[in-house]
Amino acid sequence: MAIAKRYDFVLLFDVEYGNPNGDPDAGNLPRIDPETMHGLVTDVSLKRKIRDYVAARWGMDPEAGTDIYVKHRGILNAEHRKAYSKLGITPVDEAGDDENGDAGTAKGAKAARGKQSRSDVAKVRAEMCRRYFDVRTFGAVMTTGVNAGQVRGPVQITFGRSIDPIVPMEIALTRVAVTKEEEAVPEEAPGTSRQKETEMGRKSLVPYGLYRAHGFVSPFFAEDTGFNDSDLNRLWDALVGMFELERTATKGQMATRRLIIFEHPNQLGAFPAHSLFDRVVVTRSNGSSGPARSFSDYKVEVRADGLVDKGVTIHERP
Repeated sequence: MAIAKRYDFVLLFDVEYGNPNGDPDAGNLPRIDPETMHGLVTDVSLKRKIRDYVAARWGMDPEAGTDIYVKHRGILNAEHRKAYSKLGITPVDEAGDDENGDAGTAKGAKAARGKQSRSDVAKVRAEMCRRYFDVRTFGAVMTTGVNAGQVRGPVQITFGRSIDPIVPMEIALTRVAVTKEEEAVPEEAPGTSRQKETEMGRKSLVPYGLYRAHGFVSPFFAEDTGFNDSDLNRLWDALVGMFELERTATKGQMATRRLIIFEHPNQLGAFPAHSLFDRVVVTRSNGSSGPARSFSDYKVEVRADGLVDKGVTIHERP
């Protein structure tokens, strides 16, 4: 059974001497808002971490509903065909259309076959929701060739934004090994201009940043996808633990510091989301001056006055 209540949440996470989300348009430097110099982490990056956590903890089992649709190196149309095969329906492959209607062209062949019927697409769409956690949760556009429909997900997450401006840094590194054999220094004949004993590299990082992202869980869209209480608990667990499974040299030390969940008493909710988010106030700790370098440099206050009277319950993790 799908969830019956609305939820809104605030996620606070930090990074210490790492790159939380590189920008490929800026040489993979940490993403920033160029007007304010606040750091950014995209919603896509956060959703990737949630997917990876669910896959690692519960396994990608389509029968249990914990498979992942957007996999690393995945092929989306191949996932659609699995759902068609499960239902015993033959897919109409709509890939490779051209501007001609000749019988020998892809478009002509498609015209001969016809489009996938709406009833077939509806059945496959429901099967995709049943099989894949991330389709049930975030939704998906699955009309890429092998048509599996479109799904609007009940869970949406904003960009993460740092509380204070950050200063992205690029550190020069040396490596005591070379890449190619011809670049190595022979022991018996050292000293040509092409030969070298080390190589240089660079590493992008943020000395410290505390980031804040907001999230929304809609029970109305959950009814459509089948997003249930088990999925909701998996989402909360993933938001708390997702950084623990992504320890890399580039990420530094990242951690979820607070997950503050507002549970509404019904589907419509008792307050607008923005008014609840305004109740989570992050300020610098007393006596903290200069650039922040740890979570202890901040104070988090949750103002709960008036919420109980309206039936809103606050849950906090970790």
